[in-house]
Amino acid sequence: QVQLVESGGGLVQAGGSLRLSCGTSGRAFSWYVMAWFREAPGKEREFVAHISLSGGSSYYAESVKGRFTISRDNAKNTVYLQMNSLKPEDTAVYYCAARKFSGSAYRHEYEYWGQGTQVTVSS
Repeated sequence: QVQLVESGGGLVQAGGSLRLSCGTSGRAFSWYVMAWFREAPGKEREFVAHISLSGGSSYYAESVKGRFTISRDNAKNTVYLQMNSLKPEDTAVYYCAARKFSGSAYRHEYEYWGQGTQVTVSS
């Protein structure tokens, strides 16, 4: 069982930055591909980014490419999402998720989810 706990959300002005963290309990963090998704009010949960087991490769949604960076520290059992140049349309609850071995942009393919952290970007 993998338990995920996000932190780092908050209120920021457009153009600002935030860094989200997602810590895990349980074993074998390095066996899991980690991802970030987000869910805005009235919209479906959407893919943001995922990162490989070693952290050597990552993949981003077009809407965040060049502004967000996903990274992981396997020694600390933590995955991060650095968000720069934030826009009001980035406002959402951000969730981290985990699945074994290979990355995916499809939410139904992820086994484990955190409780989410709110990010609000004011204009």
